[in-house]
Amino acid sequence: MKRLAMLAATIAVAAPLHAQNVATVNGKPITQKNIDEFVTLLVSQGAADSPQLREQVKQEMINRQVLIQAAEQQGIPKQASVQTELELARQGILVRALMADYLEKNPVTDAQVKAEYDKLKGEQGDQQEYKVRHILVEDEKLANDLTAQINGKKAKFEDLASKHSKDPGSAERGGDLGWAPPSNYVQPFAQAVTSLKKGQVSAKPVQTQFGWHVIQVEDTRPVEFPPLDQVRPQLEEMLRQQALANYQQELRSKAKIQ
Repeated sequence: MKRLAMLAATIAVAAPLHAQNVATVNGKPITQKNIDEFVTLLVSQGAADSPQLREQVKQEMINRQVLIQAAEQQGIPKQASVQTELELARQGILVRALMADYLEKNPVTDAQVKAEYDKLKGEQGDQQEYKVRHILVEDEKLANDLTAQINGKKAKFEDLASKHSKDPGSAERGGDLGWAPPSNYVQPFAQAVTSLKKGQVSAKPVQTQFGWHVIQVEDTRPVEFPPLDQVRPQLEEMLRQQALANYQQELRSKAKIQ
């Protein structure tokens, strides 16, 4: 009875230790800790922890161990090109971990986001955007003739655009280009747009690399700056990238580089 009690106690102690190994491949253990760490990584990347995921991870780790052992038996890790790749992978992991650690210790604050938002909003100033129509043709003479017809009230801009414009994107809409700031257009098209008042048509056709344009400004309005909450994710990411660039520059400036 005493021997049976000792044996039962031994089994009770050994069982948890054995249970930690979820599989072995040619004597190489895959532990529960290995599985948990792999699952944690996948969950951090958006996966949902589940029994199905854990079984997939287990099978993947078994497959990897089989292949790793085969590679080691064939001396693959000793190949110079493989050693170079392994070192580059190690460096990449360390750099990513360093940057992640820096951002965790130096998070972007609401005050920084608000300050950057106010700065960008101030830089925009009183910019205008324009609702523009145009007719694009290859021949200057035709462009002049169309301009004369429109300014002489002999034809509607939209009708002439639908009939003559070579811009397929806007011709079917009567030459309508929609709302846009002048920076969206090439020069001297942009310059012509800003020189026209609401309702005006260009007195002369404007030439660009695309051809000859007859331009009409239908309306103007101030550019509406998006609200802070709408652009917060982009601002936060921009500030994080700026912080990382500054951190890298700081480390480089302190390094002894010959």
